Amino acid sequence: MTSSVATTTPLPADRVRQVVVAASAVVAVIGSFVGSGAAGGTPIQDAAGGALSADATLIAPAGPAFSIWSVIYAGLLAYAVWQFLPRQTASARQRRLGYPIAVTLLLNAAWILSVQAGLLAVSAVVIVVLLAALLVTFVLVVRTRRSGQPWVESIVVDGTVGLYLGWVCVATAANLTAGLMVAGFDGFGWSPDAWGVAIVIVAGLAGLALAVYDAGRLAPTASLAWGLVWVAVSRISGELVSPLVASVALVTAIAVVLVTVMIRTAHAARNRASQNR
Repeated sequence: MTSSVATTTPLPADRVRQVVVAASAVVAVIGSFVGSGAAGGTPIQDAAGGALSADATLIAPAGPAFSIWSVIYAGLLAYAVWQFLPRQTASARQRRLGYPIAVTLLLNAAWILSVQAGLLAVSAVVIVVLLAALLVTFVLVVRTRRSGQPWVESIVVDGTVGLYLGWVCVATAANLTAGLMVAGFDGFGWSPDAWGVAIVIVAGLAGLALAVYDAGRLAPTASLAWGLVWVAVSRISGELVSPLVASVALVTAIAVVLVTVMIRTAHAARNRASQNR
């Protein structure tokens, strides 16, 4: 795995990368204020004709679910500051991660802009591209992680990207479902409940795949499970009630958490056994 410790003299390109990451973080945070309605924009749940509101589709999480963005944005801003530290300027790891993270930040802002403009189909495309960019970034995070890296780095880099990816998995499912509904998709004859259950299960399988790939790291699972729990809450307490989807979403969230913990425990046990040989 690649060390995060600087081993070379900083280059002008390193300074450019740092500024690009910081500027992208600022753009993303400004976009979040616009998307929340705090800066005069239309709140996301009311934009695009309310297609992304909590009661628009069976996969839409309840409003409080979106508070996780505060944690994610705090982590992204912390990363934007942290990567300016002298030891990170010429870090091989940051040279690989900086621009991919910046791309996800700009795509995040582009998604908010497309929703604000009422372009739901465009927003669906953007969030799929954002998900792909986050998957690439996540793979790079895993491949460049070093054993015994500082806990601050594990939280600011690994934890932030993990939370970001897990939540965007849920957001992508909700956005695509809303886009298909608005486009008049008839579900090939399946009932809305059946589609809701299928999409929740796919999201759960995605969470399990992330847990297997990342040896049971908790961040992606935490945000994905958080989203699924709020989908369940919305289907019980909202206007669009579906006990079936609610039950499956809750069971799926619990299953993803339990399996992730099992994978994490098994991985830790293997590491201890290898160290004792």
